[in-house]
Amino acid sequence: MAAPSARCLWRALAAQRGWVRTGLEQRLAAPAVVNAATARPFAAAAKPAKKGAQWTKKEKAKDKPSRRRRPLMTKPVDDVYLTWLYRRPFYDLEQAVGMLKKFQQLDFTHPKQFVYINVFLDMALKKKKLDPFSGAVVLPHRFTDEVNKVLVFTENEQEAEIARESGAEIVGGLELMKWILEDEIQADFYVAVPAIIPKLIPLRNKLKRKFPSTRKNSLGSDIPKMVQLFRECHEYAVQDESVIKTRIARLDMPTEHIIANLKAVIHDICTFKPPPYDPIVQRLVIRSSTSEGLQVNLDGILPQVEKAEEKEEEEEERSADDEDEAEKPVQEPR
Repeated sequence: MAAPSARCLWRALAAQRGWVRTGLEQRLAAPAVVNAATARPFAAAAKPAKKGAQWTKKEKAKDKPSRRRRPLMTKPVDDVYLTWLYRRPFYDLEQAVGMLKKFQQLDFTHPKQFVYINVFLDMALKKKKLDPFSGAVVLPHRFTDEVNKVLVFTENEQEAEIARESGAEIVGGLELMKWILEDEIQADFYVAVPAIIPKLIPLRNKLKRKFPSTRKNSLGSDIPKMVQLFRECHEYAVQDESVIKTRIARLDMPTEHIIANLKAVIHDICTFKPPPYDPIVQRLVIRSSTSEGLQVNLDGILPQVEKAEEKEEEEEERSADDEDEAEKPVQEPR
């Protein structure tokens, strides 16, 4: 207790007699209570945030001149080169298939591997886009022994017997609805006759794209034709909103068969977009299971479809020519 009392006496006498130098009185005073959270002895004063600071940074970034990208070269001189410095080459279809066969021989891979195509689509219309779709096409040259499972909806006993004889896996009427909704029965394709289709409306949300419709040729009266079509057909669907990835053949098949199957798929895809618009197929890449993709030239692959506007212009020109010929005076023989 003596030490604190001596310090207090020293402070009192020093203040009266002037013993304390300037600045020493502050050091002798009792230390103030300082909050550790607010104590920032070396921190700079915080500046108030400006409104729209982020937008100004973005605007400044836009104002900066963009880096000029080096133009891509057309054709490499050597066999070893950096692919990102050159434009991706286009190949004719027959040349591309031949290159895939050569890749298989050089790499010693399986000769019966599948051949795939990636079809990049233009889904744009005038005011909207095409919805992702799926299709089925019978290829001129089958490359697999797989047979699709077909279910036929009909309440007519004669039609049911015809469907069984045609090769349908499951045939029945409304009694199948409960089993389908409970996932006890599943099929690759669903076919129906027009008489029963109004009663199948509860299955629309369940089957979605597989629901029978005339657009997909799965609704009609010719049961043998529909069953044969869907038992042997090849199915494809749009992925990622604008790409179709599907296999079309095996690599050991003749080149003519591979090309025929590819054209059959492309022609069927082109039917989903009306003729007045631009072609739906924008880019085509072909590859095998173990090779790189080769970009194919579309000349000679897409179906030749004349636009409706061009037809109207030709008809107007013809009608104008006919009118001019009719207005010409007929010269009488002398």
